[in-house]
Amino acid sequence: MTLASRWLDRRAALGAGLIAFAGGQAPAQQRTLTEPVSIDVRALPITHFKAGDSSLTRFGRCVFRGGMELKSSHPQFGGLSGIAMDADGAGFLAVSDVGSWFQAKIAYDGARPVALSDCVLAPILNSDGKPVRHTRWWDTESLCLDRGFAYVGVERVNDVFRFDWAKDGFKARGQLMPVPPTFKTLPNNRGCECLAIAPKTSPVAGALVAIAERSGARSAPTKGFILTGPRQGEFELQLKDGFDATDITFLANGDLLVLERFYETFKGVAMRIRRIDGATVKSGALLDGPIQIEADLSYQVDNMEALGLHVTREGETILTLLSDDNFSILQRTLLLQFELALEPTIGSR
Repeated sequence: MTLASRWLDRRAALGAGLIAFAGGQAPAQQRTLTEPVSIDVRALPITHFKAGDSSLTRFGRCVFRGGMELKSSHPQFGGLSGIAMDADGAGFLAVSDVGSWFQAKIAYDGARPVALSDCVLAPILNSDGKPVRHTRWWDTESLCLDRGFAYVGVERVNDVFRFDWAKDGFKARGQLMPVPPTFKTLPNNRGCECLAIAPKTSPVAGALVAIAERSGARSAPTKGFILTGPRQGEFELQLKDGFDATDITFLANGDLLVLERFYETFKGVAMRIRRIDGATVKSGALLDGPIQIEADLSYQVDNMEALGLHVTREGETILTLLSDDNFSILQRTLLLQFELALEPTIGSR
């Protein structure tokens, strides 16, 4: 079979597999985790991002460093939808969209990620200490960490939990945070998808910022929220070309990166990252910005939903992307890393 044929077959299979993602149903066959459990995760190397072309390393403003396809026999591994990187890039914490934590260390060969170790799955607990998996808060989609606290966004019910992660780790109990009334009216399966804490260089420094996957018509602006701090309010992010917002993270200079996903059943999926001028992130704004990278199924992408960031000792800004496989045998859990080529500010262009 030719490479082109394999990719056409993959496009058709992925389109069929993503029907489950479009319906957004929690896998009924999974048992609820009650305690943290160590699991084995196998990593299959991804050495080049463009299918069949190992000579290309730069894609837009991103340089591919390497990636892995992740596999595990544990039935609750998968569905990874939000990520928070360790400051040095040595590991990460993630959330699954069926109410689970996933934590792991990353092994590198030089700059290339090659394996995971110390992998742990654990139930996300509500304020009563019960797993959220079989409660109304099961659809945990977004994650960020700040000063020892973990914040987890829950789609469908459109809530945000706050966990004292530094004190209690996997035993931490989620406390619901106050959110504005309009936050609670976001669409059932296109709501609280993105969370990040604004850095001190931002006009809303220290605030918890949330963006909906798609709050209105396709390619229309989607709602964003400044949930904490003295400058609370709402803004909008301009969506384009049928892409939806799936995660956000801030650069140290205050600029906002937005991970976006395109999906149509018979066209497959695509991903891209846009960069938003940090000075525009404030109440009442309409955010927009240039594309840093864009890729479809001719590249190593799947249902890309999680975006993390760390800075190396050499000052390189590294982006880590995770895909949500929706627990489908037709999809993959991918971990991809890129170096982002930075400029001082968006406005310097």
